[in-house]
Amino acid sequence: MRVNLPGLMMEKQRSGRYTYRVRVCGDKTRKIAIGVDPEHPEFMIRYEAARRGETYQSPDDQGPIPKSVAWLSLAFEAGMQERVAAGLMHPTTLKQRRAFFDRLRADHGEKHMAMPREKVIEIRDGMMATPGAADNMVKTIRALYAWAVERGHVADNPALGIGKINRGTGAVPWSIDDLSTFRDRHPKGTMAHLSLTLFTFTACRIGDAFLLGRGNEVKRDGITYLDWQPAKKGSTRVVVPILPPLADAIAEQKVVGPAYLMTGWGKPFASSAAFGNWFRDRVAEAGLEGRSPHGIRKAAGELLALEGASQYHIMAVHGHTQAKTSEHYTSGVNRQRLAAEAMRMLGNLEW
Repeated sequence: MRVNLPGLMMEKQRSGRYTYRVRVCGDKTRKIAIGVDPEHPEFMIRYEAARRGETYQSPDDQGPIPKSVAWLSLAFEAGMQERVAAGLMHPTTLKQRRAFFDRLRADHGEKHMAMPREKVIEIRDGMMATPGAADNMVKTIRALYAWAVERGHVADNPALGIGKINRGTGAVPWSIDDLSTFRDRHPKGTMAHLSLTLFTFTACRIGDAFLLGRGNEVKRDGITYLDWQPAKKGSTRVVVPILPPLADAIAEQKVVGPAYLMTGWGKPFASSAAFGNWFRDRVAEAGLEGRSPHGIRKAAGELLALEGASQYHIMAVHGHTQAKTSEHYTSGVNRQRLAAEAMRMLGNLEW
């Protein structure tokens, strides 16, 4: 579409597309790009602004209203990005909170940032169909306003003291039958079998599983251990021996890379989410429903308990730091010994 307007210049690019610039009225040496073509609804507004020597700014480009919920949440996101860059926050925490903030801004972004407590409850109750997500939304709002109070943006945190509505027990632990069913569908030598074995014999989280590899192997007193610092904030270092079932599953793999768990293209998974999606498909192939990697971690804890492991054995394997009065007993070298003792209890598990 060709348009004949005073001062309008149409310039063809190498790509074949056209760009439009406008000479400022009264100053032929100054030209302003208007950034849209004649079919765009803002074309004439931008053209007229350029003729006056102004660069048109769309209302959508003017940023959030100062002191609004959108303004506050975007400032908080910027702060979280700095924490991630400094290694003080895990990237998945930022990703999860950003998803909730996108939803919060869509519904309440232009409202004043001094959110009343009743509004937080209303937001939570409006997500009743997904109680886990509703509670996480409140948790996200609570973190936002804790940050805002600390910096003097608001006086109170409206999400403090608001209870959870999700009373579920979390991930369902895998039963012995579940583990057998999965292995029947995914025999030794498959990446799915290695995944299950890695989860079972390390009790690691999904955020660690896709990263673990030969670089985490250490040999002490003739025994090969897996040694890693869990990604979850507040977790302590975990060191567990590589038991025969896991050693065999690793040895069966024909593709060797920086991580134990590799994609069908022979590359590590890009993220825990990518690995989680892949593993969910393998679970479905086995005919299992409602089973997740975290459920295997729970199952490992229950199996350890059934084999006689104490609370401190399980804490050492899972990287937990609770039971503060007993931390002296579960720290350092003693913690490694506890983890080794605990995992040996699974050595006789039929696999």
